[in-house]
Amino acid sequence: MERREFLKDSAKLSALARFGLGGFVVGTSKGEAEPKNDPIPDEPPTSHIGRPVRVVSISFRMGKPLEQISEWVAQEGAQGADIIVLPETFRGQDDNGSEEPLNGATVTTLAGLAKRHQTYIACPIDRKDGNRRFNSVVLLDRKGQVVCVYNKVFPYWSEYDIKPAVEPGQEVPVHQADFGRVGFATCFDVNFPEVWQRLADLEAELVIWPSAYSAGASLQAHALNHHFYIVTSTQTPDCLVYDITGERLLYSHDQDINISRVTLDLDRGIYHEDFNIPKRDKLLKGRAEDIMQEKWMKLEQWFVLKAKRPGVSARALAREYGLEELRGYIARSRRRIDKRRGWEFAKKSWKEPTLSQSS
Repeated sequence: MERREFLKDSAKLSALARFGLGGFVVGTSKGEAEPKNDPIPDEPPTSHIGRPVRVVSISFRMGKPLEQISEWVAQEGAQGADIIVLPETFRGQDDNGSEEPLNGATVTTLAGLAKRHQTYIACPIDRKDGNRRFNSVVLLDRKGQVVCVYNKVFPYWSEYDIKPAVEPGQEVPVHQADFGRVGFATCFDVNFPEVWQRLADLEAELVIWPSAYSAGASLQAHALNHHFYIVTSTQTPDCLVYDITGERLLYSHDQDINISRVTLDLDRGIYHEDFNIPKRDKLLKGRAEDIMQEKWMKLEQWFVLKAKRPGVSARALAREYGLEELRGYIARSRRRIDKRRGWEFAKKSWKEPTLSQSS
């Protein structure tokens, strides 16, 4: 299916959508309606508004054969998708031969589907790398090539009990896809803010989170603090989608398999009122036909800007008028305050508290 056909079909469901979210989401299994997304930051295609990316989350319980999983992926790919997401180690993780290399059956099979349907696929596997073992998310591009591998930075306790034990990852890569910057975190990583801070530092716009469980508000906190979209695929099986504002856009679940389709606009920008209000007002007055304030969050003193017509990038226009995005503002403030302090607060080695201090 062509991208414009996907968007046209989605538009037919706009009566189900909640307004003010920059688009909408459709969960094919117990989903709710929601947002949008799109390809290259400063030069949005002229056929649609913003920078929409079509994300499909396929969630299911463990034990499904590769043939069945491939059929689901093929069906969703044939409908049109920019990225398809699967659950954490969906082929299993045990002592009985679940490990496989990058050229194993799972990656090879899904690479063929990625190429056939011209979609990215986030493929989490129990990965064998020589004598080492990782819980990995393998990102396949539209040509079926491996373009990024994320190794779970914080494996869960039981992952050290299997033989050989899973090794912790060392890096948090963010990949520049043709639709935007995509990063990954996996399951237990949700509990460690440093993973999510690194994703923000590397300017992730969309974070994919495969998992064994749902996490809920823990994920919401990261979307709220770092202003990237988060989309999940779990073994529960369910799917959560969080907005750059931290708002929950979608929760979809089922007993055996859950498929959620969501379109997110990566060109929406979020800003703090500090130092931005005169520039915002000038922008909205001077380019009223091109850009709008989609949302004003009074208590947080944040606002969201989005494009109003095809061929316009809201974020590029905001930069042209001198507005600073919220994530950049916080990062700059941290650097400047640390400089005045004379050392980086985040890197300070703190003395372990005594029992009396921590009680």
